[in-house]
Amino acid sequence: MKRRLIALMAAAVPALAVLVPTAAGAVARDSGPVAATTCAAVPVSPPSGTKVESVKAVANAGGTVTFPAAPPLHPQEETLTDVPAWCDITVTVSHPGARDHVNIRISLPQDRKKWTGRFQATGGSAYLAGDLSGAPLAGAVKAGYVAAATDAGVGTNPLDVSGWALTPAGKVDTPLLKNFASRSLHDMAVIGKDVAKRFYDRPVSYSYWNGCSTGGRQGYAEAQDHPTDFDGILAKAPAVGWDRFAVATLWSQAVFNEERVAPTSCELAAFNTAAVKACDSLDGVEDGIIDNPRKCHWDARRLVGTKIVCEGREITISRATAEAVRKIWAGPVSSSGRRLWYGPNKGASLDALATPGTPFFVADSWVRYFVKRDPAFDTTKLTYTSFAQIFRASQLRFNDVIGSDDPDLSAFAKAGGKLLSWHGQNDELVPTEGTIAYRERVNQVLGGDRRVDDFYRLFLLPGVNHCAGGTGPYPTDDLGALVDWVEKGRAPATLAASAPGADGRTVTRDVCRYPMVARYTGHGDTNSAANYRCVTV
Repeated sequence: MKRRLIALMAAAVPALAVLVPTAAGAVARDSGPVAATTCAAVPVSPPSGTKVESVKAVANAGGTVTFPAAPPLHPQEETLTDVPAWCDITVTVSHPGARDHVNIRISLPQDRKKWTGRFQATGGSAYLAGDLSGAPLAGAVKAGYVAAATDAGVGTNPLDVSGWALTPAGKVDTPLLKNFASRSLHDMAVIGKDVAKRFYDRPVSYSYWNGCSTGGRQGYAEAQDHPTDFDGILAKAPAVGWDRFAVATLWSQAVFNEERVAPTSCELAAFNTAAVKACDSLDGVEDGIIDNPRKCHWDARRLVGTKIVCEGREITISRATAEAVRKIWAGPVSSSGRRLWYGPNKGASLDALATPGTPFFVADSWVRYFVKRDPAFDTTKLTYTSFAQIFRASQLRFNDVIGSDDPDLSAFAKAGGKLLSWHGQNDELVPTEGTIAYRERVNQVLGGDRRVDDFYRLFLLPGVNHCAGGTGPYPTDDLGALVDWVEKGRAPATLAASAPGADGRTVTRDVCRYPMVARYTGHGDTNSAANYRCVTV
C-alpha cells in the first residue's frame, strides 16, 4: 500500500520535462552572471476578500541544481541542469473570518530575457493543493515561465487531513475546505500574475494551468468558477465530481462485506488478465491493451471455476468473488439499482480501489473527516445501505463546495479559454468514465461535440494509468499542444504519444480526440502512429 501511495503522489505531479521537481535545501552551482532584476519583495494587489499578510523574496543561483528526496512526492534525489537564476516570492494571505494563512509561491527567472511572458500555475495531488517545495517550479522557470503553487492554507501533507479538516468543535472547517476546493486557486492566479507584472514591469502575455488528479479537478474548477483566470488549462485525470468520486471509490468495501469475500491481489489480477485477453483484439491489434473499455463486454462470471496459482497455492475462482468483481467494475448503485457513480475500467489494476480491508486513502479520509466528521469511523465495515446513505450525504453537503462539475462552460468559452484534458483508460484511482460523463453533460448544455471542441477537447489514452505509467503511449508534449492552441490557434486533432514497446522499439500513437478512437489501417508497422487513423465507433 505504501508503494501505491507514493506512486499516486508522484504521478499527480505533471510529468513534463519542464516540470522537474525541486525542494527546500536544493544545492546549486552558479552558472555565471546574468542581467538580473532585483530579487526583492514587491507590492501585491490581492483579489477582493483576500488580505496580504506578508511578502518575502529568496534569490536562487540557478545552474545545476540538485533537489533532495522528499517523499512521498519526490522519493528520489533529482538533478536539473541549466536552470537560470530565479527568485522565489512567497505571498502569505488570509481571508476575514477564516482564521487561515495561505502561502502562494511564485518563481520568476531573474533575467527578464529568460521570461517568455508566460505564467504557469501548478496543481496539487490528493489532499495537497500545490507543491510549495518547488516540485514543478524550477523546471517551469527553466522553460521560460513564471510559475506558481499554493498550499491553500491546509498544509503540505497530501495524505493526512487531520490537522485541518475539523474545527476544535468537531465541525468541518468550511473556510479551509473552500480554500482547498477553489478559493486559493483564484488567489494564486490573480496574485501570481500581479507579482510577475510588478517584477518585470510588464504584464503576463499568456496564463496557463497545469495539473493532474487533484490538479486536474482544480483546472476544471477554474474554468467553471473563474473563466478569465487562464488562457489555457491542461487538466489531466481530473477528479471531478469529488463529492461523489471520493465516496464511490469505497464501493468495493461494501461489496466485499455483502458478498462475504476477500479476494487476494492475485485473484483480482486474474480477472483483468482474462478481460484483456478477451478484449485486446477488438481494435484490430493485439498489444495487451483494451483500447476502448466501453466496448469490452466480457463478464467476470465467466471466470467462475477457473483454477489459478497464487504464491504457490492453487485457488479456484468462486461465484461470489466473480460477482464481487462484476459489481466493482459496474460501479456503485442505489438500493433500487440506479447508478451512483462509475467503477474502474476493465484492464485497470484493482489493487488501489479494491483491496479488502484497505480502503483507498483519499476516500477513507473524505468520509471519516468530512462526511461523518468522525475520525474513528471505520469505512471497512460499509454495507450497501450505509454506503448509499453516506453517498447521498456527501452529495447534498459538498457538491456546491467541491463538486467541480458545473457543465456550463459558456463564460470560459466566451473569454476565449482553451481546456485540454486527457485521462488514461487504465486509471486505477480516478475512474475514467466520470470525466467522460462530465464532457457529455457539457455537450448537452453547449450544443454537442462540434461546438464544444472549439474550446474543450478530451483525449482518452489506452493503457495509461493514473497521470502516468502503464503500458500505453503517454503524451510527449501535452503542454506544448495547449500552448499552440492558445497562441497559434492550432486546435489539437490528435495528441502525440509514445511508449517503449515490449520488443524494445518505441510505440507511437496519435491519440484521437473524444469521441473518436485510433484504428489500424491494416498496413504497415502496428507500432507506428503513421499507420492509424481516427474513426468514430
